[in-house]
Amino acid sequence: MPGLASRFGELMSGSDRGRGSATVFIVATILIDAIGFGIIIPVLPRLVMELGDLNLADATRMGGWLAAVYAAMQFLCGPLAGNLGDRFGRRPVLLLALAGLSIDYLLMGFAPTLAWLFVGRMIAGIFGASFSPATAALADITAPEDRAKRFGLVGASFGIGFIIGPAAGGLLGDISHRAPFIAAAALAAVNFVFGYFYFPETLEPEHRRRFSLARANPIGALLVARKLHGVLGLAGVLLLWNVASMVYPATWAYFAIAQYGWSSGMIGASLALAGVSMVIVQGGLLGRTVKRFRERRTAMIGTGVAAACYLGYAVVPFAWFGLVMIVLSALQALVQPTVTALMSKRAPADAQGEMQGFIGSLNAVGAIAAPLLLNPTLSYFTGPHAPVHFPGAAFVIAAAFALLTFLALSLSRPVRDDEGDARDQIPSATGA
Repeated sequence: MPGLASRFGELMSGSDRGRGSATVFIVATILIDAIGFGIIIPVLPRLVMELGDLNLADATRMGGWLAAVYAAMQFLCGPLAGNLGDRFGRRPVLLLALAGLSIDYLLMGFAPTLAWLFVGRMIAGIFGASFSPATAALADITAPEDRAKRFGLVGASFGIGFIIGPAAGGLLGDISHRAPFIAAAALAAVNFVFGYFYFPETLEPEHRRRFSLARANPIGALLVARKLHGVLGLAGVLLLWNVASMVYPATWAYFAIAQYGWSSGMIGASLALAGVSMVIVQGGLLGRTVKRFRERRTAMIGTGVAAACYLGYAVVPFAWFGLVMIVLSALQALVQPTVTALMSKRAPADAQGEMQGFIGSLNAVGAIAAPLLLNPTLSYFTGPHAPVHFPGAAFVIAAAFALLTFLALSLSRPVRDDEGDARDQIPSATGA
């Protein structure tokens, strides 16, 4: 990964030791979260079939509910974690989340029934809200004009996690469906120990504020966010995109079995390929693309390519073509960090945690809606009563949402903010 190493060194240059340690820990936290998330994807379909004594179509539907439960808890807890970070600092919130994740992965690894697996996914959703304070901590130590590049580093870390996690999960899954959960627990525990000794607090005392329960929930976060100029329009774009992009974590493992007949190992290898491609895009192309096209147009490139690739998955049933689409669709990795950076610019220094919590809730809404929409569609078109066997149906829906995202971005316009700096802005329906 020489390109990523060079980018990391560039971003770290000029930082004092405390900020350097904070950056390393934040990147490691995102990396390990991604590994833990990705390591269980290749084995989850067969574990659900085993625990529930289900066929693939029914397991696909059940997997959608598991994903929705996980996302629902992230939706509820994302603003809470962000606001706790704004009040008490990022360090205690992140350490608590890592400790909770380690315990939870052990619980899922030894789950005796499908009900226990649901309990485990609920707990994982609660403690998985660490993404919000982690990205807020990164915003604490990064100038606004550099946040797109820094959030790109976060995305690249997630990409590396999606190289290591699914590949390891596929290999371990060929040994045991439960082994990947034990490995994820160990990784979270190691990161907790590292953070306990080396992660300094990133939020200065003068930028902290009193905790408010009215703001520490998704509705309160929405009411606050609507007062920030342009945020609601960007929130709509991000929500559409989240539904589209969730087609991978929600359906890929089930789709790959139904469409290509792949094993757990092959599913893990395909997701690892996706991770490599994401790292190349976010670690090498994102900064240059934003510099040339700015955030809005960069996001349009990502959504346009994604829509075309999703349709490619749907209509071409050959496994080799699916691997080609994985590489090409990596350009969709341009979308999330650029839209997140646009939203982050519009929040003051003492509300970065709240803004990231709000973004986390938007991500979670997409992660709730996507499996409840896409998994039943895939289940129906691969089940015994389907009028035609069509595993690509879920990708057709994802392509439609990607096209809607592209349209929303194309209809937006750059405006000048109060500082006279031209920034891409997406007007909301309320004019906020």
